[in-house]
Amino acid sequence: MQLDGLPPLNWLRAFETSARHLSFTLAASELNLTQSAVSQHVRSLESFLGRDLFLRKTRAIELTEAGANYLPVVREAFQMLASGTRAFTGGDRGRTLTLHCNMAFSVHWLAPRLKRLYAAHPWIVLNIVTPIWDPERQAANAQVEIRFGRPEDMSPAAQQLTKERFFPVCAPSYQEGEIDLETAVLLDCAGMTGSWGTWFKSQNQPFDRDGSVTLVSTFVIAIQAALHGAGITMVHDTLAEDLLADGRVIQPFDHCPPLTEAYFLSDPPEHASTPASRAFSAWLNSELVGTM
Repeated sequence: MQLDGLPPLNWLRAFETSARHLSFTLAASELNLTQSAVSQHVRSLESFLGRDLFLRKTRAIELTEAGANYLPVVREAFQMLASGTRAFTGGDRGRTLTLHCNMAFSVHWLAPRLKRLYAAHPWIVLNIVTPIWDPERQAANAQVEIRFGRPEDMSPAAQQLTKERFFPVCAPSYQEGEIDLETAVLLDCAGMTGSWGTWFKSQNQPFDRDGSVTLVSTFVIAIQAALHGAGITMVHDTLAEDLLADGRVIQPFDHCPPLTEAYFLSDPPEHASTPASRAFSAWLNSELVGTM
């Protein structure tokens, strides 16, 4: 394919960088060239085009009307070239990560820390999938999965991220004074081993309120209800960490027995490791230091 009529790429880079900084000196620093080399590249481009692209003043440069009109053309060409190169080399796939994890972990642990993830790895594009509709299909499409459950239910390659305890929490305003568990509204997430009954049993105390515990399908609902003063909910360490630190909930009782479930990180074998999955795993472990 003939490319007649196109100026050399290094001339165009010198122009775009100089226009972005409005400085030949700063452009030279970015391009690792001398200031005179950048200036000469721009002069060569201007000669090629037959018009001035910059107004040169004593201590500054400004785009001419021709330069301002040409700049978006050059930028669009560079962006198309970069996009096509990423697609050809798999770069976009390498920086995009699809994560499958439950709603409670996503809302109460991951979302508040996403700013730190993007600060550490601004190139990552993270897609978060929670098991609401067709969870098996969603999990199959995920490159990384964070699961909550018992060690014996996990694959041998899964990495345990946390150790958990379970305990009740409530809003600071709930039942001013000493809380009476005989009359308080008790909230719990269905299917959890760390239930109210287990919590009482671990203290050798009877529990006869099984039929009056409000069960919900996710901790997100239970915690929101507790935050708004509806009752006391059973939680575990990872979900309660920020809520307790911020004073949004209190822990009215000191008893915190160990929970058999924990959070695990797994890479489904059908998905090869990528730069994004490796960076996310390393970041996740650094954030959870001290939880094991």
